[in-house]
Amino acid sequence: MHAKIFLSIVSLSIVIACSAPKSEKVLPIMGRTEYIDNDTIYHTVKDFEFINQDSTAVNQSTFDGKIYVADFFFTSCPTICPIMKTQMLRVYDAMESYDDVAILSHTIDPEYDTVALLKDFAERLGVSTPKWHFVTGDKNKIFEQGQRSYMVTAVEDKTAPGGAIHSGAFILVDKEKHIRGFYDGTLPEEVDVLIKDIALLRKEYEKK
Repeated sequence: MHAKIFLSIVSLSIVIACSAPKSEKVLPIMGRTEYIDNDTIYHTVKDFEFINQDSTAVNQSTFDGKIYVADFFFTSCPTICPIMKTQMLRVYDAMESYDDVAILSHTIDPEYDTVALLKDFAERLGVSTPKWHFVTGDKNKIFEQGQRSYMVTAVEDKTAPGGAIHSGAFILVDKEKHIRGFYDGTLPEEVDVLIKDIALLRKEYEKK
């Protein structure tokens, strides 16, 4: 008798567990968190202003109300950049119909990567603004933005192929300018996760 009761309880527990809604994944907010006067202060991308391939100023307000993916590259890069751009094209194609998602690619070789060259580069990729901004500007400010805001490597190095070292990361930024994820832009499986996480983040805003 007791065995039958036990088995009934176990069976009921399994049914409840299987029928209970699974909690959706929530993306973390990355970076240093501070607590000031009972308020939680999250790391945010700092203010910036660069020029894109259309000779238009790009700053924080450009991405108001948008989720965006940031990265660092240069057009003459002989190593990881071509792979990264192939993978970022996947993100572009997956999110092309969503007005609330954009891409921001910073050149770390602004002397060579002029506005005209970035325009040609974008056209050869077959992409357009305002979905994908390729920006140039003061080299030191670009490096500082990479290291301090996006927490990735972006430095000049004459010994490196192409004369610079930069991270291969794709950085996911939410509408409040918080970083919500880092993904290796050279690995298709990592970019698969990024595309899924963008969709997840969009759902998070839809619920709000």
